[in-house]
Amino acid sequence: MEQLTAEFGGSRRTGTGVGPVLEKFQDVTRIAVLRGGGLGDLVFALPAISALKAAYPDASVTLLGTPVHQALLAATTSPVDEVCILPFAEGVRPGQENADELEVFLDDMRGQGFDLAVQLHGGGRYSNPFLLRLGARHTVGTRTADAASLERTVPYLYYQHEPLRALEVAGLAGAFPVDLEARLAPAPGLARPAVAMDDGGAAPLVVVHPGATDPRRRWPAGRFAELAAACAADGLRVVVVGDGSEQGLAAEIAEQAASAHVRSLAGDLDMGGLVALLASADVVVGNDSGPRHLAQALGVPTVGIFWAGNVINAAALGRSLHRIHASWVTACLSCGIDVTQVGWTAPRCPHNDSLVADVAVRDVYEDVRSLAATELPEGDA
Repeated sequence: MEQLTAEFGGSRRTGTGVGPVLEKFQDVTRIAVLRGGGLGDLVFALPAISALKAAYPDASVTLLGTPVHQALLAATTSPVDEVCILPFAEGVRPGQENADELEVFLDDMRGQGFDLAVQLHGGGRYSNPFLLRLGARHTVGTRTADAASLERTVPYLYYQHEPLRALEVAGLAGAFPVDLEARLAPAPGLARPAVAMDDGGAAPLVVVHPGATDPRRRWPAGRFAELAAACAADGLRVVVVGDGSEQGLAAEIAEQAASAHVRSLAGDLDMGGLVALLASADVVVGNDSGPRHLAQALGVPTVGIFWAGNVINAAALGRSLHRIHASWVTACLSCGIDVTQVGWTAPRCPHNDSLVADVAVRDVYEDVRSLAATELPEGDA
């Protein structure tokens, strides 16, 4: 207990959650949460934000995030009250940093009078100093050995399930878990995009997202095309989605599948359209990427293709509605370097060989068929 007391800034434990749940701070009416990145990064942070909202029900929660976060939260119901777009800043939001714009942003944030600032953005080398510049009365977050300390910190160790890591941070602020994984719903009145195919929309809908930020996490296009063709032959409708940069990949898959039941909407949907389409799907198939994580948060069954290391950090916890196919490759296929360390404690090699190419189409297809025939409990669709 003495060691814990020292680590967590002199506060005693009052309960247990994912980690220690400490005493709540007093008189908290404004909370800032720092979490940059993409769709998946925000989805991983949402359970912690829900916990904070439950612990401090009279407080407003401001997410310091990115434009894609703002778009997602506008298209869904969530525990976030407000989104402030982060300026470009090293290690916080990649891009051309402008010192004047950064200082204007920080001045504005200090003027907000945050009572609590929560760092859910990595190990803290860049994000902890950024958080401290917000001027909040209390600060909590993760921390590597070389990062600035906050009032209460938990050690940042790379291989930890991201939503549970965030919940452990929320516990430092006295917040017990409400959900272990994110729960979202489409915003009221969100229109579902028409998916016009020759069956009139009667057949189950499978949405496929073949992209991923890191190309090594991508199942080969040929595998997705084979899967799409098998689903179409089985009477399922298949829609391939992605952003503008993934239009070529999606078109290649649709073309190779060679079926009227397979079409691409990559680059054609705004965030509201994507949310509505995912929410209407019977199954969503994808790599370890934002749309698959979003589909899970919307309560839609998913089949995920993951590299083993990403299973630890990002896979769904349950298997009733979410199936995982993992590749156990641990070395780069081109140079043999240990990929379990690359991008974390060692430099990344220049090769982009898929680490998940050995996942069998047959196995993924069987899970898609099974989930497409699953009747969801009332209220979960």
